[in-house]
Amino acid sequence: MVFHLTEAGNIARGEKVALRKTGMRYMAKRLYVGGLPYKTTEEELKEAFAQAGEVASTSIITDKFTGRSRGFGFVEMANDGDVKGAIDMWNGKEFGGRTLVVNEAKPMEERPPQKRF
Repeated sequence: MVFHLTEAGNIARGEKVALRKTGMRYMAKRLYVGGLPYKTTEEELKEAFAQAGEVASTSIITDKFTGRSRGFGFVEMANDGDVKGAIDMWNGKEFGGRTLVVNEAKPMEERPPQKRF
């Protein structure tokens, strides 16, 4: 299947066209951050990683039933060049009394469907 960008900017089926890189923004690198204290807020996480460079977004993963933090999250750096600095700055370091594990996030692996009773 081949897609192309229509004049209106929508993706449609059809012939392949070359897209210019000018003005396109590439997705920034996402970092996995494990070992977070359970009371850490997204704002605190953003402030901490802002020491290494511009932070595009943060998210802390919570339990869907209790709403409590699961102790890990993700930080998206605005610039790819800041990723290594953030890893070097925070991996293995203490944050809120816990030791962080920071590395580049990996794509989520596909899981088999769960059995429902």
